Amino acid sequence: MSRIGNNPISIPEGVSATVSGNLITVKGKNGEMNQDFDGVSFDISPDTILVKRNSESKDHKSKHGLYRSLVSNMIVGVSKGFTLELELVGVGYRATSSGQKLDLALGYSHTIVMSIASEVKVECVNEKGSNPIIKLTSADKQLVGHVAAKIRSFRIPEPYKGKGIRFVGEQIRRKAGKSA
Repeated sequence: MSRIGNNPISIPEGVSATVSGNLITVKGKNGEMNQDFDGVSFDISPDTILVKRNSESKDHKSKHGLYRSLVSNMIVGVSKGFTLELELVGVGYRATSSGQKLDLALGYSHTIVMSIASEVKVECVNEKGSNPIIKLTSADKQLVGHVAAKIRSFRIPEPYKGKGIRFVGEQIRRKAGKSA
């Protein structure tokens, strides 16, 4: 029995969900999202969605909780949106954005220019005396996480000085150096 799949999904005001064939569509103030599905069915009422599996096969049981989580993330995305913040820790590390282009200076001999997907809004906060912060905002949780992981992969935080790109609030496991 899937514990996650049995939980009902509440639909906030201003969000609508429709099912047509094997496609569920969720619309809200932040846009519209679609998801293909199989092995489950959706019971949509005005304020909740229930996910039910079609059979007790192992494949359908595994998809029950998956599709419930995906639809729940879609509803939160089109109503509130998702935001991830990355912090650049290191001397001379800088980030600037212009439109959908992110320009990173991370201590390499060249700057890294990354084009961000059009669904993700990117913003750089550079305040004197604090580390630069990159804010990524979108309705799609998977896409925001993927873009953030790609940016973080350019300079993964190292354990000795803690330099690199980290998520805001992330604790880096530090090691003692040679002298200790």
